[in-house]
Amino acid sequence: MTLKLHGLATVDEAGRLVVPPELTTRLGFVPGAQVWLDEEAFGGFLHRPVTQLAKIYIEPTSRCNLTYRTCIRNNWDELQGDMSANIFEQVIDGIRALTALPKVTFGGFGEPLTHPQIGEMVRQAKSVASEVELITNGILLTQQLSRELINARLDVLWISLDGITPESYSNVRLGAALPKVLENLAGFQAEKQATRKTKVEIGIAFVAMQRNIADLPELLIRSTRLGASRYMVTNVLPYTEEMTSEMLYRRSMDSLINTKPSEWAPHVDMPRIDMDARTREAIYRMNRGGYNTHLSGDYQGKSIDRCPFIERGVTAIAWDGSLSPCLPLMHNHNSYLEKERKRLSRRYVVGNLSDQNLESLWMQPEYFSFRQRVQAFDFSPCTICGGCDLSQQNEEDCFGNSFPTCGGCLWAQGVIQCP
Repeated sequence: MTLKLHGLATVDEAGRLVVPPELTTRLGFVPGAQVWLDEEAFGGFLHRPVTQLAKIYIEPTSRCNLTYRTCIRNNWDELQGDMSANIFEQVIDGIRALTALPKVTFGGFGEPLTHPQIGEMVRQAKSVASEVELITNGILLTQQLSRELINARLDVLWISLDGITPESYSNVRLGAALPKVLENLAGFQAEKQATRKTKVEIGIAFVAMQRNIADLPELLIRSTRLGASRYMVTNVLPYTEEMTSEMLYRRSMDSLINTKPSEWAPHVDMPRIDMDARTREAIYRMNRGGYNTHLSGDYQGKSIDRCPFIERGVTAIAWDGSLSPCLPLMHNHNSYLEKERKRLSRRYVVGNLSDQNLESLWMQPEYFSFRQRVQAFDFSPCTICGGCDLSQQNEEDCFGNSFPTCGGCLWAQGVIQCP
């Protein structure tokens, strides 16, 4: 498990902030780096410089062995394939050439375990990366493959588990067999215990919807017994109009404009407080009342208008070698901000590893400028507005931003998240 580093910084005679070496390395505070600073209630918040490449998503394949109700393939019309040995070699060589080793996550929009060389890919990634994670639906996680991943020194195995009963699970992942996934998860844990030298963690990724949210407490209990130690819950991103009925964040979206800190809105400081029948209604009404609420020292709006991919120093490499700034911009797709509010996201490709190396693509001026723009996040609020046709795609917005615009991105509003 990655530990968060803490340290005491000092101010020198020239008024410059001197940060402990271990923090400068981890956070990319190299000489000459520009660091975005936000003033907050308890001081300042230093963002990671956009020059630091800290995490790479690798999409080994865009193929999948299952059909999901929540899947992008429900309205996808793209060529599918596996990452070639040549492209993957370029990825590994690019990571090896970096000054600081990034994390690597095997994911994207396909099932990584369908790639015939996935075990070897994890092994090679681990030889050059600080940490390696992989997310899977678990159906293909055989005993042999479990052993391969463990011997390759995988750090975290994420299992997508959207239900804990066969009925609720099959409602989401059509044709999938929950008992098989749980059996494979138990088998992975057994292999892990048999190989005492490894510290691989098991994580559970849960897509919350109307039809499965009641399963979440039992899922936490049962998967913990099977060795899971990490959990990530995300909302569903509707790729079809039908899936908008499964959204659990309509009220949150309605009140987004009220939870963003502003100069005119009253500020309310809240302590940690029990959320029960006596307090729930009062807190809910206050949250929707247009106040800037601090809950135990944190703004409710702290995760709003912040791109998790840019803030974490992420880039994403598709199966064909195309490099994009994030998972949402890796492939063309439609989604719905709400019923009848369809939004087209056109993929944004910086370049391809078959033509340029990783570091040159990362520092490409246009891409560097894009990261700066997203960190400032001066985009029109398309997620809560929808007042013009510009909100229906990411081509341009009413603030004058050109493609790709991020004002309609639910990841940047803390609604959708990825491991």
